[in-house]
Amino acid sequence: MNATQDWIASWCLEHLRAVPVRELLSTRTMSSVVALELADGRSIVVKRRPDEEGRATSCVAVQLQLAERGFPCARPITRVTTVDGTATHAEEWMPGGTLMDADDQVAARCSATLLADLTARIEAIAARPPVPNPEWVRWDHTDDGNWPAYAWHDARAARIPLPTWLEELARRTRARLCSIELPRIIGHADWEAQNLRWIDRAPYVVHDWDSLAYLSEAAIAGAASGAFASGATPSLVSLESSKAFLDAYETARRRRFSPDETSVAWAASLWPALHNARGEVLYEQPRVAFAAVASQAEDRLALARA
Repeated sequence: MNATQDWIASWCLEHLRAVPVRELLSTRTMSSVVALELADGRSIVVKRRPDEEGRATSCVAVQLQLAERGFPCARPITRVTTVDGTATHAEEWMPGGTLMDADDQVAARCSATLLADLTARIEAIAARPPVPNPEWVRWDHTDDGNWPAYAWHDARAARIPLPTWLEELARRTRARLCSIELPRIIGHADWEAQNLRWIDRAPYVVHDWDSLAYLSEAAIAGAASGAFASGATPSLVSLESSKAFLDAYETARRRRFSPDETSVAWAASLWPALHNARGEVLYEQPRVAFAAVASQAEDRLALARA
């Protein structure tokens, strides 16, 4: 293992009764993910991230129950430890599989069918809702303005204005999402190609269980329908691919969304892209989601009746 954070060795010794001998992978965005080989031969992943109101414990509890019931995800192997607002746990290391990041109807059907299977499995699980929701689907916030308060962005947002049209799209989309009350479920709110791995067209592993949310089923499916093909650079799939995703999801669930659910699904398909477009402006990044929002937003809002 290289000069990874000193805390990892002591944490592994305390909670896994073995020390790391080699680092297999290390990434850091909003959380730290380090894959390690331990002295006893196990390969594990240690995840560390800021925790909001116990979200991490709820997420890991759902992940564990899904793994025990045969859903393709890594099995947590420690409980969550929280120190000074930072949550840490370890899980199995499951490398391999391939991404399916095409924006086409085949990928839409595969991704949607897997999400429908996950929804059905979560329905049978008793768990505390993982709230507050991740910031990219936190349209139900009570903060001032269109966007939730979030330290990651707030300093930049205070000095970098967004285009007026982008703010107006956010206002309309959020107003539609907040105007319809639907029953909530726990669901995966970062259903992107980068978090799914496949062998041929069979699901191998789903990652990123920190991103569970407590939203309506229509909102979970809708958000996924816009983002399912996203890789390292998030964007927005074509309108036709979102339609294919939602149709495949409803088929797999053996029911059709009500008119209100359909409105919510289409509004939710746009919101994560609005969040990403805002981030591209704030951080002066290539305007990929920004361009997709500019070209598709009105069509999606028309389907949302917004």
